[in-house]
Amino acid sequence: MRFQGAYTALVTPMLTDGAIDYDGLEKNTEFQISQGISGVVPVGTTGESPTLNWQEHNGVIESTIYTVDGRCAVIAGTGSNSTEESMTSTRHAADVGAKAVLMVDCYYNGPSSQELRDEYYAAIAERFPEVSIVSYVIPGRTGTAISVEDIAILAARYPNFRAVKEATGDLARMALTRQLCGPDFDILSGDDDITHQMITDPAIAASGVISVMTNVAPKATQEMISAVRSGDAARAEQLQSALAPLFSVVTVKVENERTLPDGRRVKVADKYRNPVAIKTLMSGLGMPAGPCRPPLGKMTRAGVEIVREAARTVWRNDPEVLQPVAESYGVDVGARIADDGCWAALAR
Repeated sequence: MRFQGAYTALVTPMLTDGAIDYDGLEKNTEFQISQGISGVVPVGTTGESPTLNWQEHNGVIESTIYTVDGRCAVIAGTGSNSTEESMTSTRHAADVGAKAVLMVDCYYNGPSSQELRDEYYAAIAERFPEVSIVSYVIPGRTGTAISVEDIAILAARYPNFRAVKEATGDLARMALTRQLCGPDFDILSGDDDITHQMITDPAIAASGVISVMTNVAPKATQEMISAVRSGDAARAEQLQSALAPLFSVVTVKVENERTLPDGRRVKVADKYRNPVAIKTLMSGLGMPAGPCRPPLGKMTRAGVEIVREAARTVWRNDPEVLQPVAESYGVDVGARIADDGCWAALAR
């Protein structure tokens, strides 16, 4: 199985009581398919896998596969910091029809690269030879990272160890991956804002992206990647420029005011991580998203305004990026962006 194009890291839409909004999930998945997405990734970090229990986790994967019904690829998020849990989740995903899984490096317990290779990835690859495995390297969240050398060893040993989602930001590491793993191993961007760079750099030759912002802009992102691959550099750069405001708000950083017990006011830097911003954006535009599960919550008004301004810029300069949202969900995107009430309700 090759991994080329744009794959959407699906949000898990929630109802106001925190339950999973399966109707919303179906609508969002249908939207992705209608826009020509290469595939969808249920229950990754964007899908709030850390706060879904395993019954919910399996339910989201099963619902997504059922909705997709073979119309695009599904890469099921089955990674864990427990090999046994990942084994069980991968078994369920395979049983309900997943042909590929995304496995994040084991977080918190911090295994070495050798342990990640032998006690985690190899164990799953050997047990499920019919399932293609995409490793997900994101040390900023996991505190560990499988080495490029061990990725190359796994790719040579297991034909189903097919790709890596690279979220290290380390371009030299990515170039070494291409060098050691060869042209048939797929490198996928895990950072929306450097996808264009990763695909156009011949030393990396990334084949696509597992994207956050394709939740709202799947068509434009897919077209950007297709333009690069077809040699239309001008069109690719145009789309990259159009999408850049959205790519810049996957994570939102704000200095918020605090009042200390003695009455002094100080500024504290807050970093609102994915999926807080994308869920805020989707809700603001009128798409099913709902709240994040605690400990993730709402941004302050300043954070919400950063997200809103990104949407405003895109709508003003390149409305075709967000027009499919209007058409698919029956909303007036311009009116919603201009409506202060829509956004005030999303702030804490």
